[in-house]
Amino acid sequence: MRRRHTRFSPIAKLTEVNWFIVMIMTMIAGIGFLMMVSAGNGAISPWASAQMVRFAFAFVLMLIVALMPMRLLLDYAYVIYFGCLIVLIIVDVMGHTGMGAKRWLTLGGLNLQPSEFMKLAVILALARYFHQLHPEDITRINFLIPPILLILIPAIFILREPNLGTTTILVSVGAIMLFLAGVQWRYFIGVIAAGICAAPVAWHFMHDYQKRRVLTFLDPQQDPLGAGYNILQSMIAIGSGGFFGKGYLQGSQNQLNFLPEKHTDFIFTMLAEEFGFFGSFILLGLYVLLLMSGMAVANRSRSTFGSMIAAGVTALLFMHILINCAMVMGLIPVVGVPLPLMSYGGSIMVSAVLAIGLLLNAYTHRDEMPTRRTPKL
Repeated sequence: MRRRHTRFSPIAKLTEVNWFIVMIMTMIAGIGFLMMVSAGNGAISPWASAQMVRFAFAFVLMLIVALMPMRLLLDYAYVIYFGCLIVLIIVDVMGHTGMGAKRWLTLGGLNLQPSEFMKLAVILALARYFHQLHPEDITRINFLIPPILLILIPAIFILREPNLGTTTILVSVGAIMLFLAGVQWRYFIGVIAAGICAAPVAWHFMHDYQKRRVLTFLDPQQDPLGAGYNILQSMIAIGSGGFFGKGYLQGSQNQLNFLPEKHTDFIFTMLAEEFGFFGSFILLGLYVLLLMSGMAVANRSRSTFGSMIAAGVTALLFMHILINCAMVMGLIPVVGVPLPLMSYGGSIMVSAVLAIGLLLNAYTHRDEMPTRRTPKL
């Protein structure tokens, strides 16, 4: 008797999407829209309206990614990686320069930051590579060379922009994925030891503005009206928020424009001033739920590819949240890392929502086991 194969329509597939993750993502983005209205002194334009349009566009792309066959992502993972890498190289050659860095491509009046999408491409490429390996192969040093190159090659071009924050996140996410894939501890210890020994040499190759950020982190008061201005105003705003905050649209550092970049990298500061510790706790609680959901998908997926995608996306979101919040509180130097789903910007919004789309794809196809093709090295 011939077995009949059931074909699911896109509408039927929508019921398999993890709508809890979508709800959390939408709630976080909604808080971001409210903060952008506050940044605009109560007006929806220009920040909130533009960001809502970007979110709606990215939401459609997210559903497409969530519902597409996992085999399609597996087959084209390297194509996506090298496509993003080529665009990254184009940025290095002829990219648009802004605020002293060459990070953007201008397409039809829109500024695109390819490094944000390169992080997703690296996650896909690493997930495919480790899906192809048998567990015992991971302990062999020759099998570690390709994934390390997959991480370091784009990291070098991003560092040249220069973009230390994105480089740090890319390398950190790659390292986390290597660890979760089963790479032994001794390799990480060796790399960390080498990094500590190389730190004095690396200092001499840092740009002047990067050196100023480190020195400002150590003593913000040495230049309170210059390099230390952003972080001092941020710390004042967070401290003045107290437990319940000053109230929506009532933040003095925000409304009087003492807080620079308040709708981008320092949007968490604005939230803390207006809604205090309570509002900050709610936002961070939503992020924790999102991260826990990502870890659950990684643990539930039967395939290495799906599990590594979920783990990579979760690590990416975690690193963004950790670095941004620590940065605006003065716990680490300012490195220009946006808060995902909150900070203003087209590239960061679209890439963050697409990352959720990859996570949803891993959940939707959690029971699938794509064929393993072992590479020969």
